[in-house]
Amino acid sequence: MEMRALDRLGDEIAELSAHLDAATARLLDLIREFDTREGWNTGFRSCAAWLSWRVGLDPGAARERVRVARALGTLPRLAQALAHGELSYAKVRALSRVATPETEERLLAVGRAGTADHVERIVRGWRRVDRIAEAREAARRHGSRALHVYQDEDGMVILRGRLAPEVGAVLVQALAAARESLYQQARAKDAGASPADVSAETPPVAQQQADALALLAETALHHGIDPGAPAERYQVVIHVDAPALADPDQPGQSILEDGTHVSAETSRRLACEASRVVMQHGLDGRVVEVAARTRTIPPALRRALHHRDRGCRFPGCGLRFGQGHHIRHWAQGGPTTLSNLALLCRRHHRAVHEEGYQVDRQPDGELRFRRPDGRLLPEVPPPLAVLGDPVEILRVQHDAEGLVLHARTATPGWLGERLDVGWAIDVLHPLAR
Repeated sequence: MEMRALDRLGDEIAELSAHLDAATARLLDLIREFDTREGWNTGFRSCAAWLSWRVGLDPGAARERVRVARALGTLPRLAQALAHGELSYAKVRALSRVATPETEERLLAVGRAGTADHVERIVRGWRRVDRIAEAREAARRHGSRALHVYQDEDGMVILRGRLAPEVGAVLVQALAAARESLYQQARAKDAGASPADVSAETPPVAQQQADALALLAETALHHGIDPGAPAERYQVVIHVDAPALADPDQPGQSILEDGTHVSAETSRRLACEASRVVMQHGLDGRVVEVAARTRTIPPALRRALHHRDRGCRFPGCGLRFGQGHHIRHWAQGGPTTLSNLALLCRRHHRAVHEEGYQVDRQPDGELRFRRPDGRLLPEVPPPLAVLGDPVEILRVQHDAEGLVLHARTATPGWLGERLDVGWAIDVLHPLAR
């Protein structure tokens, strides 16, 4: 009698698990649609970040849900098996790491025949074959690298070659930097020449690339062939009038060094923690006084800010690296003190300045964020109330959909035999030998 009661209990566990897996399939469908339509783009940097904030998932679990949801969009057979409770979410999650539309059918058979442990072991073997194939392809590409340099009949030197992708990317960036340097030199030279001396034509891009390569070679020989430490990032210089910096609605210029206009609010964001130089202009527009450059946020204060906030303070973010944001901007008289600063990542610093989000500090020291429409954006959203028995709600919903689930729905076809992973991969993987 006791054994029958335990069997019924086990059947109820298995049946409810099938209902939960079917509901998970619907959840993943919703996540995929929400992600595709960017419903999370309301101040959050990704769908996973929104899920972590709104649903309370661990960030890693949230990223995995989004990954599986996206993968199932191209794997209809696995998605259907999960929706019918035939495969558990754990099995589908593992299979979606390696499945493609071409291999989905045979991997679905693995999921139906084996336990979750079998599936994990086969997926690990499958990925090992993928990595071996990838390593072989990388080795083949590396072995095909070449650079041919030879002289033509007229004395010109001809180059022809193949570079590894990462080496090619470095070369492309270096050529772009050299072209920019040559352009700036030519621009400075033309500025001091008369119009008659200035060439009316800009060299074609191919010729610019040739000149840039020559500059790279000369620079390397002049400084010694040593990569050295990475150079500092380019500085971005913005000229903004004080009234426009203090109040974006006030008239005044806000331009980059090359004359490109940017919004005053962009200038305010960059000025939150940038170095600043105050210039006074005369009535004729000429500079009459230039103050020393100052750092808006001193290094010691920046260290204290990072120690206190430990990451971006925007709800649901927490990204470790961020920028110092003046809650009340220093151009409006806000002090550069710890109490008037908050750490925000680049994405959310822009959201606060240019996208209408608002932040203020409460008397108790806590930060309060609001959406552009003024609605409060809480650190932790309130949970939704579930009206009724959630298990019964699931069963009624699935009955209405004609979904028949029972204790044997997800039972694998395994009969207890030993799993030979190597043989299984040889049979299943299209690249196995």
